[in-house]
Parts: sequence; structure tokens; C-alpha cells
Amino acid sequence: MKDEFAFIDSVTPSRTYQAGLVQGIGDDAALFKTTTGFEQVICVDTMVEGVHFRKDTLTPYQIGRKSLAINMSDLAAMGAIPRYYLVSIGIPSHWDEHAVQEIYCGMGELAERYQIDLIGGDTVSTNDSLVITITVTGEVEKGRHLLRSQAKPGDVVFITGEVGLSAAGFELISQKGIGAEFSANEEKLAVKAHQEPDAQVEAGRLLAQSGFRVALNDVSDGVASEANEIATASRVKIELDVQKLPVDSLTKINTLEQAHQWALFGGEDFQLLGAMDKQDFQLIATQFKQALIPLTVIGEVHEGETGVWLKEGKSIVELERKGYNHFDKDK
Repeated sequence: MKDEFAFIDSVTPSRTYQAGLVQGIGDDAALFKTTTGFEQVICVDTMVEGVHFRKDTLTPYQIGRKSLAINMSDLAAMGAIPRYYLVSIGIPSHWDEHAVQEIYCGMGELAERYQIDLIGGDTVSTNDSLVITITVTGEVEKGRHLLRSQAKPGDVVFITGEVGLSAAGFELISQKGIGAEFSANEEKLAVKAHQEPDAQVEAGRLLAQSGFRVALNDVSDGVASEANEIATASRVKIELDVQKLPVDSLTKINTLEQAHQWALFGGEDFQLLGAMDKQDFQLIATQFKQALIPLTVIGEVHEGETGVWLKEGKSIVELERKGYNHFDKDK
């Protein structure tokens, strides 16, 4: 990387999508108009080389795509429409300019798909690891935002899609290498889930637009961790049935026991985990079916001690809030 300004010019998008954008890249700050009747939503995530991603499991293009998808997943969990994003990137000397441009191309794929505008950021050098920080802004109709704190006793607990696939994909790539050929469809599905996850924006929007009371969280750190976050925020007891976890593809890769471990503690699936009234769920399930979005009931909400319990057959045990922990030095 020889010229910071030439590099910025090379990754600046040639077009914009949002009509509300007043001034994007090129000034001291970006300007955009807010939409009447909407609340603004903002989130930020940082990915560090060697901690959140490795070059032997993700290409630079996939690193960029995944970085933006992670932030969009947070907006999906609020029921929001993504609008704009900013990128701050710290680049060490062992990353060449072409590879970094590929990171921006990966982000650009999702940006074009969801009509999101890159409106600024920062570019600096670092001594060791590549660091990417992305901030995404979005909006949701006033009073329609979805929070973790909205679960109530009597609700069903549901999840979109399959869970555990990303953890399985990471293990497969780690064993066989990033350029390995995977013949089984289930293995290909798992590898793609790890390398190129999709944020469940459409699912979040269906839930927000329904007007129903919904507690929602995205599965970034595993079902166990995310369910505990909902239970804590809502001050309720959540009971999950391990046999109802959607892990069909995983059982063709490994044992059922391992599939459950991946689903509960693996993380990075970026599906949506939520709780809502049983009758409302029946109505929303019809809309999800029409939209071809998988939706599975995996448990219930009860009164009682705050926390999450896992039912397996006739036994029931407390499910600890385990998942990826940035400060767990034993990982």
C-alpha cells in the first residue's frame, strides 16, 4: 500500500442507491436525510485477523462480504432496513493493495444486493493484524422495532433456517484446507454458511411489519448464548427442546450429538432467534412459508427463574450462556 488517497479513490463506489444521501465520500463527514415516520438504527462490529477470521479459511473477498453481513444481521434482529455503511480499516504491511481491494469488492456484493451506500470511513496502517470496523445505519418504522426484552410467558421460541452450519463449515475447512473440494451437498452448504453467510434481513422485516410483539436476537455466538440474552433481557425462563433444533444437514456430516453442540455453541450462523405469542406465530408462519423462509419452533417461554433450560427426552438441564467469548484465553 503506497498511496492512501489513491487507494481510497479506487474503492469509492461509482454509484449510490439511497435517495436520502446528501453528501457521501469526499467531505469531512457524510450527510443523509432521515425518513419521516421511521426510527434510526445503528450498529458497529470489529473483525481482527487471527481472532475473527483467518486467511486459510476465508478469501479476502469473503472476509469483506462477511464483515458487512455481520453488521446487517444486527439490523435484521431489530427489524430494520439497512441504508448506509462506513468502513474503518487498519492494514499491516503483509497485506497487498489488491487483496484489500478484494475485501471492498466483497462488501460491494452485499451493498449492491441490498442497495446500501458506502458513505465514509478511515484507512490507517497497523503493525500486525488486519482490522476491519464497520458501522451500518438503518431505519425501522416507529414503534415496530424488535427488542430482546419483549418475550413473555406462554410465547413460543422460534428460529429461522438451520443452525450449527457455520461451525461445521469452519471445522471442515480447517481440516481440508480453503481450496479443498467438497463432494457432499451438506458439506458444501456448511462451508458456504461459514464463508458467505447471509443476514436475515427479509425475515426481520416480515416480523417488524407484522406489528406483533416479538423478542428477537441474531445467532452470532450460538443458540445457547442468544437464548440466554433474550431470557435475561425479558426476565423469563426459556425452555428449549434439543430434538427440535433444525440440524438435518449436520447429521449427514457428523453425529447428532456433535450437530447439537455446533447448533448450541458454534455461532456465526446469523439466523434469527425469537419469541412471540403462539397465535401470532401461526399467522407469521404462513407469511414465512410464502416467502420460502424456514421457521421452526424450538421451545417455549415460562415464568420462573431467569435463564435457559434444555430438554432432552425426560431430562432437563440448565443451559449455560456459552458461545464465542473474545476474552476467553483458553479458546
